[in-house]
Amino acid sequence: MQATHIHSVKLAVSIAVLLGFLAGCQAEGQTPDADITTPPPPQVEVAEVRAQQVTLWGAFSGRIEAPQTVELRPRVSGYIEQVAFEEGELVREGEVLFVIDPRPYESRKQMAEAEVVCTHSQLALATSEAARATELWERSAISREELDQRHAAEIVAQAAVNAAEAALQSAQLDLEYTRIRAPISGRIGRAEITRGNLASADATLLATLVSVDPLYVYFETDQQTVQANPYGEATPVRIGLPGGQDFPYLGRLDFVDNQYNTSTGTLQYRAVLPNPDGSLWPGQFARVEMPVAAASAALLVDQKAVLTDQNRRYLYVLDDENRVSRRIVETGRRVDGLLMITDGLTAGERVVVNGLQKISFPGVEVTPETVDMPTPEGVAVATAP
Repeated sequence: MQATHIHSVKLAVSIAVLLGFLAGCQAEGQTPDADITTPPPPQVEVAEVRAQQVTLWGAFSGRIEAPQTVELRPRVSGYIEQVAFEEGELVREGEVLFVIDPRPYESRKQMAEAEVVCTHSQLALATSEAARATELWERSAISREELDQRHAAEIVAQAAVNAAEAALQSAQLDLEYTRIRAPISGRIGRAEITRGNLASADATLLATLVSVDPLYVYFETDQQTVQANPYGEATPVRIGLPGGQDFPYLGRLDFVDNQYNTSTGTLQYRAVLPNPDGSLWPGQFARVEMPVAAASAALLVDQKAVLTDQNRRYLYVLDDENRVSRRIVETGRRVDGLLMITDGLTAGERVVVNGLQKISFPGVEVTPETVDMPTPEGVAVATAP
């Protein structure tokens, strides 16, 4: 009984101490929530949307081709004595590529030279006899028939000289043709025939040579694009290779076909592409971008500002009180890292371009930091959205 009384006294004392402590805290104005303050609005980067004038480019698939392709064949027959190039290398116009054994043709040239000397001697004799016959005729020392014979012999001798000189020129050409030279500058393929083999005139394929600077890029576009395209020959085009993201090569249109392909309904274009270092090869596939339309008041925003919710695209727009609202928009083409907005936005509005992860819900107030909206560099390049 006494123990129970002592426990009750201790409990009463504890309660009194606790009540006194709480009373003291309240007297000092200290509460558990007294030090909690409202956080400042999150800071985000915003940019004003402006209408910009851009040129929209369309993307096409093309193929690179050589303007000139030459199949090297000998003009004279003979055995190959030398292959004077490395397969696949760049060669210049006039370089010796193959050498055919020239000895038979050197002999023919010497024979032709000897024949020229002989006919010139015969012509000199015939000319002298014709002159003497004329003098004798004037003194009535020979008949008219003999005079005519002497002059005819002179004409025949002159003709023989002409024939001998023509034969010499032909022999000289045949000797020159034993050295097969590059008719154009370009890249040589593999040798189809090697040293020691017989090459027949105008028949044996020795190698193939293609020009590499400049190159042609052929591509096709549909009728709708052609009708909307205000550009023609000399229009600049940008060219890249499959698998790349950029278009490092600049060419220009130089040919538009005169009729549509009835099988595909497309019209063929051709661009000239400089290739001074030979880094591009005929036969490669290419990606081509060509101007297809002009937009005088395009609304462009940084594509990082556009978010996706299932099949809809939206961005965050600021009002006059710096509160964000979610805005559903329609998008068009991509233009140099920017996205064209075709519906849902007007010029002059402010959109959030950085700090989107700080926006917890629509309607939240933010601290805006104004930045400039990126602009296309030079001519805008547009691809499919």
